[in-house]
Amino acid sequence: MEQNSSTRGRGKVKPLQNLSTEHIQAILLEKIEEETALIIDDPADELLLQHIQYKPKKYNMAGLFSGCGGLDLGFELAGLVTAIGEEAAFEAFQSKETYEALRHESVFHTIYTNDMFKEANETYKLNFPSHVIQHEKDIRKVANFPLCNVMLGGFPCPGFSEAGPRLLDDKRNFLYIHFIRALMQTKPEFFIAENVKGMMTLGKGEVVRQIVEDFASAGYNVKYELVNSRDYGVPQLRERVFLVGVRHDVDFDYVFPEPTHGDAPHLKPFVTLHDAIGDLQANPGPYYDDASFSSIYMSRNRKKSWDEQSFTIQASGRQAPMHPGGEPMIKVGKDDWQFQGTENRRLSVKEIARIQTFPDWYEFSSGAPTKNENGQLDKIYKQIGNAVPVLLARAIAQPIADYAARQIQQNELPAQLSFQSSLF
Repeated sequence: MEQNSSTRGRGKVKPLQNLSTEHIQAILLEKIEEETALIIDDPADELLLQHIQYKPKKYNMAGLFSGCGGLDLGFELAGLVTAIGEEAAFEAFQSKETYEALRHESVFHTIYTNDMFKEANETYKLNFPSHVIQHEKDIRKVANFPLCNVMLGGFPCPGFSEAGPRLLDDKRNFLYIHFIRALMQTKPEFFIAENVKGMMTLGKGEVVRQIVEDFASAGYNVKYELVNSRDYGVPQLRERVFLVGVRHDVDFDYVFPEPTHGDAPHLKPFVTLHDAIGDLQANPGPYYDDASFSSIYMSRNRKKSWDEQSFTIQASGRQAPMHPGGEPMIKVGKDDWQFQGTENRRLSVKEIARIQTFPDWYEFSSGAPTKNENGQLDKIYKQIGNAVPVLLARAIAQPIADYAARQIQQNELPAQLSFQSSLF
């Protein structure tokens, strides 16, 4: 969410307009109609939707901006926990063979994903069932989305320096518009959106308030919360905002899960780097191997100790945190840190995958081979860094998974699950 200084400066923050839900919805519909008018219907897309494999006794799930699948995998795991119990599900999760044999028991069934990142889509394909329809297309050019019960996605945010008069008036927010367009078209019972911490403070809080209003006017009761992944068993200091929407007619009050890890006596201890990657010291696998470090990189500490949690994993090999081995970095001046000793390298792709709580069996694609090894690896760093940590996604998903299981057991699935739509 970097500032686009060429288009907007840091002006005076504009207060949120006092608009009714009907007025906001009218603005949304107008903007969506404008964007939809630019879409050229593609018969191949219609054919694609006709091949979607729904399961009538599951909560069918669609993912936007799906990337390599961290959010989707976390939801699937939550649904498996509900179905067979936490201990059995987590034990199965350690083995690809066992997990593949049991994943169909999850209350969530992924049917469709959309993303433009080729290598991330290849990764997704390597790790999810073959029935999932992957739509590698600019979301702005997708005319129709499949009906679903749950829609997931972390919509990119172009970086607002001020709010209003409405976020949707800014042409840069096309991806935000299209997430809402997909919701208004398909009307799933739930949506979950993830974004960076900065969304909470942009425009002195006006941005997130407008986003909540806009999603609410699409027909949802929306809650949002800033969470830290380390509070849910992830060995990483990673703060992210989650928005959870429950359709107005669904009788369910979503409550964000309480932390499971921390310093309090009733909580499990935080997972440390030693816990997560200590066994990889002798065989870490390939890592971004470049001796050059920018002045920005060296402007602060980049090396955590073994008994701490990692810095946030970013979507770049060059920006990967340092491995905790060797001596700590030292501060030698203002915004100036230095390495000590000879044991200084970036975390490997296998290590950052562990830190993002992907299981070891998860395969990552780097595309066609090239002579630039760092360039190849960087495609994997980008995928992993952009992903939602799997165990964090699982925690956010668990209340919805438990609700879904109750509805399935009571045979109270929504009528929408007939999945006959004018879209097809």
